Amino acid sequence: MPHEVFDVVGVGMGPSNLAFATAVDEHNESLAAGDRISAVFLEQKPAFAWHPGMLLSGSTMQISYLKDLATLRNPRSRFTFVNYLQQAGRLIDFINHQTFFPSRIEFSDYLNWVAASIESAVQYQRTVTEIEPLGESSAGGARYRVTATGPDGAEEYFARTVIAATGLTEKLPSWATAGRRLFHNHRLLEHLEGIGKVSENRFLVLGSGQSAAEVVQHLHRSYPQAVVESAFNSFGFSPADDSPFANRVFDPSAVDDFYFAPDGVRSELIARHRSTNYSCVDLELINELYAIEYQEKVQGPRRLVFRPGTEVLEAVESDAAVSVTLHDRIKGQAENLRYDAVVCATGFTSDGVSGLLRGVGIPAAGAPGFARDYQLLLDGEPMTGLFVQGPTEATHGLTSTLLSNVAVRGGELLNSVLALRERRGALVDQGA
Repeated sequence: MPHEVFDVVGVGMGPSNLAFATAVDEHNESLAAGDRISAVFLEQKPAFAWHPGMLLSGSTMQISYLKDLATLRNPRSRFTFVNYLQQAGRLIDFINHQTFFPSRIEFSDYLNWVAASIESAVQYQRTVTEIEPLGESSAGGARYRVTATGPDGAEEYFARTVIAATGLTEKLPSWATAGRRLFHNHRLLEHLEGIGKVSENRFLVLGSGQSAAEVVQHLHRSYPQAVVESAFNSFGFSPADDSPFANRVFDPSAVDDFYFAPDGVRSELIARHRSTNYSCVDLELINELYAIEYQEKVQGPRRLVFRPGTEVLEAVESDAAVSVTLHDRIKGQAENLRYDAVVCATGFTSDGVSGLLRGVGIPAAGAPGFARDYQLLLDGEPMTGLFVQGPTEATHGLTSTLLSNVAVRGGELLNSVLALRERRGALVDQGA
């Protein structure tokens, strides 16, 4: 029996592929069935979820609501944040709120609303294990076979185009072994629920970025009897550069600027503008944490403790606590303390597709290359129809793993899919 061939198989269903799915839906809306883009998305989670472990009460987005999944591509889209507000009956209330930055909880609800609204099929609880190139002459024009493991075992999907957005992986320090009490901040709320009542009344948070500061704030509020310690290599939190000129690094046009710049210039620009996104904190939150520390110095008790220039030498977890050896690099002193939990706000690494590809000769060492249209490059040549979202910062700039450009990128990917389909149609017409 002939197998179904999809125009697109999407690997992963996070914001990047969700933004692409909205572009596909809008393209398909006015077309007959035979002219529509057929797409299916494979996601290993049981349902759509966007960083549920960091949906902290009071935390807000760091980008404008206008940088949603659709507005910068099509302001009239039914998938905009403004339309979400209208459908939820909160548009006037949000306007009266006078902010560009919704809460993270509300933006997560918006993303779930979009995920429930798209027409493209999403198969959850599917873990993609392999992407195999088939060649242009395969039956039905399939260029790739995508193998996944689902609830009932192995499954195969055939695609003319694959768009892989495999997301981010938590990055832990080399000394850390993840456990119930020692964990990445990405799963904060889940782990805090799991440890239950605290006994040591002491927490340790590692990291110097926005997530670390938000975790410190959350723990200090949520455990009024506990001491919350914040350790980082620097001397203190540094403010994020969100000034208008610096923010241009997130403009859609900046992708071209980065991609076509000489290698040395591109690397320099990324290094110079890291303070817009990495190891930096909103100034308002910095000021709030400083005010808390100062007030505790005035009237006590001291529950918020900052440890600048400090590294962890060892951490040993038991059922009841985590025993940590801290090294103050400034004073040259070490001490051992017990904590109810150690939270590593130590960032992420962006997953690619090299580990999923079969028989294409991608070297194990070194970063893969990407064309401007996000096709994977092999020996400098694009792998036709294999697009990757995420691990492209070195070539496409700082927006690669962020929400800022997902709407525009989704439209660009749709245009690339349509161009490949037209090319295939022309070849068929020519009898090639």
